[in-house]
Amino acid sequence: MNEEYKSMQDNKVWELVLLPEGAKPIGCKWIFKTKRDSKGNVERYKAHLVVKGFTQKEGINFKETFSPVSTKDSFRIIMAHVAHFDLELYQMDVKTAFLNGDIDETIYMVQPENFESGDPKNMVCKSTKFIYGLK
Repeated sequence: MNEEYKSMQDNKVWELVLLPEGAKPIGCKWIFKTKRDSKGNVERYKAHLVVKGFTQKEGINFKETFSPVSTKDSFRIIMAHVAHFDLELYQMDVKTAFLNGDIDETIYMVQPENFESGDPKNMVCKSTKFIYGLK
């Protein structure tokens, strides 16, 4: 949890602000996952902070949805071009790729559990970048 929270702080995913009058913050929760190696041994534990995006209403909390990840079809087309033109392809993984997308709309989120600052009832996180679970 500390690593995920620090990554979000380093990427300036939100700023702590007073909740404006009339605004309703979206909740959030921690999701935990156990990463195992090929033999089934625990490799590491992962934690992700996700927004409860199911509470958002189209036209009110967001205008459109999209997925900032590639599809299988896109990947296959790229691989076909690489093979056809005898090109080299390098793969990379950005650990917090989802957190690097800027957001156009103002979204307020309650402070993450166990990481509250200031007055948790009045201070909320104003999103400046995408967070897992947003629509």
